Amino acid sequence: MVKKEQETLRRAREFIYTNARLLDRKRFAFYFEDGSAEEVLEALKPYQNADGGFGNALEPDMRCPQSQPVTTETALMVIREAGGFGSDMMDGVLRYLRSITLDGGGLPRATTDVNAYPHAPWWTTERDGIPSLNPTGSIIGLLLAQRERTDFAEESWFRSNIAFLWRSLENGGVPGDYHDAVQWIAFLEHVPEPDLGRADRLKAVLDDWLAGPDGIELNPLAGGYVHKVLDYAPSPDSYAARLVTEEEVNRHLDVLIDSQQEDGGWPLSFPAVSPAGEQEWRGWLTVERLKTLKAYGRL
Repeated sequence: MVKKEQETLRRAREFIYTNARLLDRKRFAFYFEDGSAEEVLEALKPYQNADGGFGNALEPDMRCPQSQPVTTETALMVIREAGGFGSDMMDGVLRYLRSITLDGGGLPRATTDVNAYPHAPWWTTERDGIPSLNPTGSIIGLLLAQRERTDFAEESWFRSNIAFLWRSLENGGVPGDYHDAVQWIAFLEHVPEPDLGRADRLKAVLDDWLAGPDGIELNPLAGGYVHKVLDYAPSPDSYAARLVTEEEVNRHLDVLIDSQQEDGGWPLSFPAVSPAGEQEWRGWLTVERLKTLKAYGRL
């Protein structure tokens, strides 16, 4: 088993350094080769625009240079990885989020700027100014989870986004799909202490959905655009990890290792915008797959 795990990592390393963008090479080095967090943040900076948000195809399905909410969500995930919430980049991020918070709260899913550039069809945006659970839940959850920067916590834009999320979750019934569910999780895991009882009631709804037919896909060989055990529980401390058994996790880990492709990377489960977009996504996902294997002791 040890030899197989070493070969998995060796092949993935070869793929990363042959194909992945600089950001994902630095992320790989940070997790697996004693690379520095500072180098990860430096590789992220070129994606940030003057308005403080992130664009420039950091999210590979959106090729537009303009800042987008989902692309900024991706940047916050990288900042979290590298422990960069105290970095200067956050001044710009907060300025951008203030500027795009809509009246009544909520961030848009995307802006119509995306339409002028190559993009995946699901990012086509008919009109601006529509608040969306995705990515508001994840962005606000990421900000609530960190402790390095809290000076914005009482600002009106932030409070209005939290109010929007409570309305969306309490009046929306259940998650519509995986992308909704991760927004629920990101927010509910990190709500402020006075609201824990309110969050627990919604977690019960979320847990029922996750355990139901539209939630976690337990079949590790299921095809198509489905989200399986390790998508919901990429590490043992993930919210959804307590909803699956050790045996189920191990079956999915075995299949994950076996699904590594000949070139050392992992495949997409959705159509790519372009060959470049596919390679960018595969570099990102290969780092994510390795992180999961490491978290469960398989590397």
